[in-house]
Amino acid sequence: MSCQEQQEEELEVLHSIYDGDGKFKQISPTCFQYKYGEDGDHQAFLVEISWGDSYPEEAPNVNLDLFYNKHILDGVKEKVRSGILEEVENLLSSPMTFSLFEWVKDNLASLLEEQPESAPVNQAESRSDTILAEDNSPEKKREKKEQMTKAQKRKYFDKYGANTDRPRGWDWVDVVKHLSQTGGQQQKNDS
Repeated sequence: MSCQEQQEEELEVLHSIYDGDGKFKQISPTCFQYKYGEDGDHQAFLVEISWGDSYPEEAPNVNLDLFYNKHILDGVKEKVRSGILEEVENLLSSPMTFSLFEWVKDNLASLLEEQPESAPVNQAESRSDTILAEDNSPEKKREKKEQMTKAQKRKYFDKYGANTDRPRGWDWVDVVKHLSQTGGQQQKNDS
């Protein structure tokens, strides 16, 4: 059986096995991803396996350098990759994509020993937390002004400002008069 025929047969098998599995994704006819863990989990990662032209006679390409895996430590990625490649040596010349995905699933706990369960705290984040903690000290707290309701504002306006004999805008500056006075002075100074 030729490599092309074996790939077609394995593709059909993968579709039948992973039909309805949301963690399995076919990127192209020869490239597949499987997600381990749940979204938002700091130990979740994707394994991408892509076949070359002479697969399964030659090893598939194993990729963990995906954007989804940016939080995974480099040592953990290398441990997963090297473990998969060791399995590839045992399965060479036979369809192996399903077996490789299952091997990772079976050894997930040992592969993720070095990966922390939660996101590590950066130094910049811890510094900002201490600054925020200092700002919340009781000595520096400002008293909030009491907000007036609309009714309170109306009452205040009626009591102190609405019933005067002055016309609206009585305290406005006559802008045109002001500009003509200051503008005339500047023109004389410029000459």
